[in-house]
Amino acid sequence: MSENIVLEAMKNRRSIRKFQSALPPEDLIRQVMEAGSYAASSMGRQSAVIVEVKDRAVRDRLSEVNRAIGGWDASFDPFYGAPVCLIVLAPKAEANRVYDGSLVMGNLMLAAYAVGLASCWIHRAKETFEKPEWKEFLKKRGLKGEYEGIGICILGFAEGDHPAVPPRKPNRIFTDKA
Repeated sequence: MSENIVLEAMKNRRSIRKFQSALPPEDLIRQVMEAGSYAASSMGRQSAVIVEVKDRAVRDRLSEVNRAIGGWDASFDPFYGAPVCLIVLAPKAEANRVYDGSLVMGNLMLAAYAVGLASCWIHRAKETFEKPEWKEFLKKRGLKGEYEGIGICILGFAEGDHPAVPPRKPNRIFTDKA
């Protein structure tokens, strides 16, 4: 694989906040999820998990609880119309769960860009998956034990043009001048 492909994705991927309603093809979603599973993890434990949500009713309930936690008006969709949610969680017993799950989120977003999909990291997963209804949801999906929500990667096709890359702020890289 060419290093340029990876660097291009890292430099040009942007968070998208307006999605088409059409579901992406299953093979693209699977590629994104597989890439997420290859994220680096503390001591190679691979403890973070990815839970896919494509069912519109479940997606809408998840969006509603996220909206309520965020305190937005009832007409606001914090998932911006995206038809797919990839929920990243990690066992609460893992000391590095937030770091490991964050690396999974990064891989998901870069992979989405690489396969032509749009994505955005949505917060409030931690608060959502503390609620009894959503703990039960995880149990029904086969997750045993206590998990902490790290993030929700919304996924789909962008509505409109890809945003331009803003200039980088100065004074963010410090080199060894010796």
